[in-house]
Amino acid sequence: MTALVFRSPGRVLAAIAAAVVLLAAGGCSLTRPAPVKHTFLIDPPAPAAMSRVHPGSLRVGAIGVAAPFRGKAFVYRASELNYEADFYSEFLVPPGALIGEATARGLDRTGVFAKVIPPGALPDGDYVLDGFVSTLYGDVREPAKPMVELTVAYYLTRNHDVGVTPVWAREYQRRVAVAGAAPEGYARALSAALGEIVAELGRDLAAADLARK
Repeated sequence: MTALVFRSPGRVLAAIAAAVVLLAAGGCSLTRPAPVKHTFLIDPPAPAAMSRVHPGSLRVGAIGVAAPFRGKAFVYRASELNYEADFYSEFLVPPGALIGEATARGLDRTGVFAKVIPPGALPDGDYVLDGFVSTLYGDVREPAKPMVELTVAYYLTRNHDVGVTPVWAREYQRRVAVAGAAPEGYARALSAALGEIVAELGRDLAAADLARK
């Protein structure tokens, strides 16, 4: 019968260290380079200026995002129930923050309110515009005709009435064809979709009757 040999911890560590040295000398590495990620912004085109201006100021508040899409990774829809996150392509910051800031920039450009305050900035506005993004993905169910889908609902309340029924609300949805290779094409199509939504949002707010009943 062969006797079992137990080595001391010191000898085991020495053997491991020697093996590492031999691997390094042979050109092997125990580490791999970190994968390269590509990061993108949402940068919609500026909408046209409106002729009608509501008195007072508007602050863009929180823009929530549905759980499957609120992370930074790009999401692609491959089938009715199959959604895939792209580990190598992502937004520079979470999409809710990008959409909120882009909404504020666009509405400021329209001139629909005398002043538009971006998310997180002071002071508070006379009105607060919150939003919720329910869809935000690249649709590749037809590989030859990739699309992006973006759906945003906006809710307008008077500043001191936050928590009660909004004085105005509307949902917008856009599907825009992806031109060019992903992920760059995806980012461009998403920017175009948000640009169309913010332009329509500005027109609708300009036409809204916000007089207190």
